[in-house]
Amino acid sequence: MKFKLVPIAALLAAALASPTALAQKKYDPGASDSEIKIGNTNPYSGPASAYGTIGKTIAAYFKMVNDQGGINGRKVNFVTYDDGYSPPKTVEMARKLVEQDQVLMLFQTLGTPPNTAIHKYMNTKKVPQSFVATGATKWNDPRNFPWTIGWQPNYQTEGRIYAAYILKNKPNAKIGILYQNDDYGKDYVKGMHDGLGDKAKTMIVKEVSYEVADPTVDSQIVQLQASGADVFFNVTTPKFAAQAIRKAYDIGWKPMHFLNNVSVSLATVLKPAGLEKSVGLISTAYLKDPTDKEWTNDPAIKKWEAFMKKYYPEGSLLDPSNVYAYTVASTLHEVLKQSGDNLTRDNVMKQAANLKGFAVDTLIPGIKMNTDQGDYAPIESVQLMKFSGTQWERFGAVMGK
Repeated sequence: MKFKLVPIAALLAAALASPTALAQKKYDPGASDSEIKIGNTNPYSGPASAYGTIGKTIAAYFKMVNDQGGINGRKVNFVTYDDGYSPPKTVEMARKLVEQDQVLMLFQTLGTPPNTAIHKYMNTKKVPQSFVATGATKWNDPRNFPWTIGWQPNYQTEGRIYAAYILKNKPNAKIGILYQNDDYGKDYVKGMHDGLGDKAKTMIVKEVSYEVADPTVDSQIVQLQASGADVFFNVTTPKFAAQAIRKAYDIGWKPMHFLNNVSVSLATVLKPAGLEKSVGLISTAYLKDPTDKEWTNDPAIKKWEAFMKKYYPEGSLLDPSNVYAYTVASTLHEVLKQSGDNLTRDNVMKQAANLKGFAVDTLIPGIKMNTDQGDYAPIESVQLMKFSGTQWERFGAVMGK
């Protein structure tokens, strides 16, 4: 009997092609057979501390996931630090998370200025800066920044939607704008200008900005009233949003008032400002609002409430930021499930850019997430809503892509 000699190279090729070889686990720093380590920065203190609840909800979400067995059998180690909404502090914390804590990725780092400060660093290090908590348009730039991906609807789109509403319903408007003097505020302003087109030159009568370190925006509101504006585009974070709503009411200025989506919380903005002073505010929604009676018996909101009561009982059931955090954490959960045993940074980014009609049940019906290698903007649709004095009420069709 003759035996045919098979070259060693051929044997190796066959082994590498076998299902066992193809199914081998792959890990980058921050991942192992037992753990997925995720890093985060959040303003638990400072001028944007109202958003600190987002980090707390995410931590609670992953505690729930771990209690349920983890993700593909691995427990999530969520490491979060307070950056106080200070870009230099964000840089310090991001370096610590990447270089010392050795996290697999950063997730939901909050704020446009803080994320801008670490944008180039994260991409140079080739560490995912995933689902950042800011709607700046710049996060959808996979060609130049392939390691950074956004999540929420972008600010320019929101600004254009308000502009379209004004052109249709108040075509002779005189518009006054208050905005935070950074990329976050300027993104919204650009969206308004773009949406108004050539009419922006005549319709926008006054633009005033504020700095994050300012104690109040009272003087800016007085300037806007004095300009004769009868439409107010309020581009502010929660602390300043509450101040602006209250001051406008107190000085008797009653414009058509648009409030950016990032400051619509009943708990942290409208109640501190005064519910009676917030009547008629117009904003946008893409998440189910826990204060909206439409969702009182909704299974998704009931599930979210049960989660909150068990894992974050001190968290407010009136704060949509807690629904936001739950929803974006659910999105990362899906991405990590899709990643399977290939927990490399490259594969995590590939899966984040491979969401096809994915919907968390806390999103407004009709809104789904879609991403691909050329589009890093998961949510691109919103619906207008108006505050009644007790709750936000949505109206019109879902708009956007």
